[in-house]
Amino acid sequence: MTDFKDKVVLVTGAGRGTGRAIAEAFAAQGAVVAANDVTPINLDETLARIMTSGGRARAYVEDVAKKMPVQTLVNAVQDDWGRIDILVNCAEVEPRSPLLDMDDWDWQRTLDVNLTGAFLIMQSVGRVMRAQGGGVMVNLGVRAKVAGERGAYLASKAGLVALTGQAAGEFVADVHV
Repeated sequence: MTDFKDKVVLVTGAGRGTGRAIAEAFAAQGAVVAANDVTPINLDETLARIMTSGGRARAYVEDVAKKMPVQTLVNAVQDDWGRIDILVNCAEVEPRSPLLDMDDWDWQRTLDVNLTGAFLIMQSVGRVMRAQGGGVMVNLGVRAKVAGERGAYLASKAGLVALTGQAAGEFVADVHV
């Protein structure tokens, strides 16, 4: 898929960093961007940058780590745009504590956003893509960094790699992962 004009692209974690860059790049290629993040302030800037450049985008503030908000997100994108052609999973958290000092909330939140969130949105969007006759999903892996304690982040991303491989096999008839 190289022509993105009028394709509906759902980008999670679009409020800043890699997610914002990906959302802007798709918008620059003529795609309609459904920009998701848990923080509306970050999304406001992403949308302003896209709109200033002549792109089309809408903000969707939901926490992808929870099933009901994910379903709300997917339903809203479908209601607004009629379909989802491409899903790009960029939402992630990266606690900076060594494993011996990390509290269980940071550990669980990392797994919830980086792995469970990807599963939930892949499942919901996968069903949409199957019903509409196809689509593309992209999951972002580990960001290249060397310094810092990253145990929970690396564990969650290793799980995401395995999940992506499994999904590629299971979704092959309906979705390109």
